Amino acid sequence: MTILCVRFQLSPEYEAALPQLLGMLEEFTPVIEALPPDGALLDLRGAERYFGRDVVGLASLIRVRALAWYGAECAIGAGPGPMLARMALRGTRPGETRVVPEEPGARTEFLDEQPVAALPGVGAATARTLGEYGLDTVGKVAAAPLSTLQRLTSARTGRELREMAQGIDRGRVVPNAVSRSLAAERPFPRDELDPSRHRRALLSATEELGARLRALEKVCRTLTLTVRYADRSMTTRTRTLPEPTAHSPALTDAAYRMYETLGLQRARVRALALRAEGLTPADQASHQLTFDALDEKARRLEEVADQARAKFGPRAVIPGSLALA
Repeated sequence: MTILCVRFQLSPEYEAALPQLLGMLEEFTPVIEALPPDGALLDLRGAERYFGRDVVGLASLIRVRALAWYGAECAIGAGPGPMLARMALRGTRPGETRVVPEEPGARTEFLDEQPVAALPGVGAATARTLGEYGLDTVGKVAAAPLSTLQRLTSARTGRELREMAQGIDRGRVVPNAVSRSLAAERPFPRDELDPSRHRRALLSATEELGARLRALEKVCRTLTLTVRYADRSMTTRTRTLPEPTAHSPALTDAAYRMYETLGLQRARVRALALRAEGLTPADQASHQLTFDALDEKARRLEEVADQARAKFGPRAVIPGSLALA
């Protein structure tokens, strides 16, 4: 057992604690891959012998330190490889550790009943296609002929699906740093089904991100939307923007487009989070000039609104739809 996948329970205002939490994890191993906004992968090869604890004992120690030092509870998945550790984390609650055993028989038993969407890289479209042919669990995918999987997906995807379903984990932990990014999360007081409330939450988040980016004199290249559901599962979508920007309407348009592709007509949503990534200095970014007078007017009004927020607070100027919410 060598790999841990850790997800910290961080509220937006304490998200800046992630680098400190990663520093705490470095006391156990130098091989850490940050998974912003709230997680990390750890390769513990050698750490078990060094600390004289098994992987469950190390996971418990990590949870205790994160809670005692930073007030952050965490959920932990453990497995022989990164894929299995990620799958073990799926559905694990804060304060719990879920372990996928190394023994082939136990590993197969764990995988067989997992939904096919639990496999890394299997999105909604692929899961739907496989489900139409009865391949709705990992065990059924593992038992399906390779030619069938390749015919339903593609030659490469079918081969990768079969390997993952059979527990072959070729992934590795790639050490990195926390990506330069900003995030805004909008949790709902209760599981929310109303799409109009979802869109208002996205508008609020993009307004916040735009204002923070402009205050830092930064622009972002990509925008990532994470939707957390009532059953603790989540969906993530990332969109590369036409040009690096900190313009709130451009961020809102990108967020709305990602949201629309998810088709969440009656989904019970617990929280929406947006992350602006690929930050670069605003003075090094180019902006395509247009003959749209409305766009120019919106940008000038944005500058005035930022000045008012800096003087009177973040809610001094907000969109009318948020004021009525």
